[in-house]
Amino acid sequence: MTQETAEHIAATLKDARIEKGWTQGQLAEALGTSQSAITRMEQGKQNLSLRMIQRLETIFERSIVKVGKPQMTHLRIEGGRTLSGAVDVNSSKNAGVALLCASLINRGTTVLRRLARIEEVNRIVEVLTSIGVECTWLNDTDLQLRRPEVLDLASMDVDAARRTRSVIMLLGPLLDESSEYRLPYAGGCDLGTRTVEPHMQALRQFGLTVEATAGFYAVHAPEPDSRNRSFVLTERGDTVTENAIMAAAHRRGTTVIRNASPNYMVQDLCFYLEMLGVQIDGVGTTTLKITGQPRVNADIEYFPSEDPIEAMSLITAGVVTNSEVTIRRVPIEFMEIELATLEQMGQQLEISGEYMARNGRTRLVDVTTKPSELRAPEDKIHPMPFPGLNIDNLPFFAVIAANAHGQTMIHDWVYENRAIYLTELNRLGAQVQLLDPHRIYVNGPTKWRAAEVGCPPALRPAACLLLAMLAARGVSELRNIYVIERGYEDLAERLNTIGAKVEYFQD
Repeated sequence: MTQETAEHIAATLKDARIEKGWTQGQLAEALGTSQSAITRMEQGKQNLSLRMIQRLETIFERSIVKVGKPQMTHLRIEGGRTLSGAVDVNSSKNAGVALLCASLINRGTTVLRRLARIEEVNRIVEVLTSIGVECTWLNDTDLQLRRPEVLDLASMDVDAARRTRSVIMLLGPLLDESSEYRLPYAGGCDLGTRTVEPHMQALRQFGLTVEATAGFYAVHAPEPDSRNRSFVLTERGDTVTENAIMAAAHRRGTTVIRNASPNYMVQDLCFYLEMLGVQIDGVGTTTLKITGQPRVNADIEYFPSEDPIEAMSLITAGVVTNSEVTIRRVPIEFMEIELATLEQMGQQLEISGEYMARNGRTRLVDVTTKPSELRAPEDKIHPMPFPGLNIDNLPFFAVIAANAHGQTMIHDWVYENRAIYLTELNRLGAQVQLLDPHRIYVNGPTKWRAAEVGCPPALRPAACLLLAMLAARGVSELRNIYVIERGYEDLAERLNTIGAKVEYFQD
């Protein structure tokens, strides 16, 4: 951040506070910080993360940063530090995105509590706002949503929609919203070809037809019916299952979905829909029976459950720095295979007794990592549909295996390109050998070294580079971190609370 930018932010912040009639103490209380920190902010002497700037803009309902060509944001990491203390797992990004889409089914008011404030959520909120949904942040983490009687689909924010793959999940809740409309092609991580055909196969069961045109899907709604239907998903995908569930939730009749994903974000979606009055049998299994409610008008609040992928990220930070760190609020049902794999590799863990998440349904534990000597597992590490090792947690085992004695094969059979991005760990001293687009060998242990590396265009491999930099002595730079901010809320700041030294900067 340039001195000119820092001075502009400081002046704008002070003006905004005075216009609101607040003292520095009142602003400090709203932000959960100290008055001295506010003083430093208004003097241009306090580094502000993008997250803090977003919070200030939410409080004052105005721009804090100068409008102009957006600057890329980077991270500077002083590695080789031993971590300690405890950190909480935030709510699930993937569940939050699904719940935002599902809120369109409800004609009443939905309040999502403790929603992750990440770029992926911001993009979907922008899309919903553009079609007429009232999206109001009640505070820093609680979002209130209320849709109009008729959505303005023609006014959809195409730019925001193209920047997220999650836009494809609007097809289910919009099943018969309009006789026909256009939906922009989905974007998101660059992970090779991830076909939308499984979504189409599922939604055709309800009579939806979609034609690919130049840059858009041309969507034709089905005619109303109240018949029962039963079908099998040829791919047990999370978002495919969610799209089918949302279509069934507001369609008359009973729908049976076989080979459904029972993963964490799917369960969260089901819990929310049940609160809307939709009857769902088989939650947590691969067969769901859904009795639809064609018109729902309910005022409810819902707490998305904690994110097992973020939990694995934080656990990995403790493992690769050989530190004793407690990760609180870990959704154990969706982490059991990962933790068992770690223990087989020699990682010592302390796991607390179970307690309930705020949604009253998800089981949580606290996990403490202990300094350990790791060894490569005897078999390859590979993902499987839940209850197997989560596909999004697989990349973290590349960083962990780099700390282990011996050779580990990691088989990422779902994505065409993601294993390739993990070879970027070699720039930090790792020995990662690419066998083919899906498989790598990781040889350890690694003597990590600091380096400057650009973020790959995929969320989890980018996070892996950040975690490896925590272990690398010296100062590393991770450049252009937008992809990380798509999926993590305050990751750098929260790592700092357990002893890391990570700071944001701009050229």
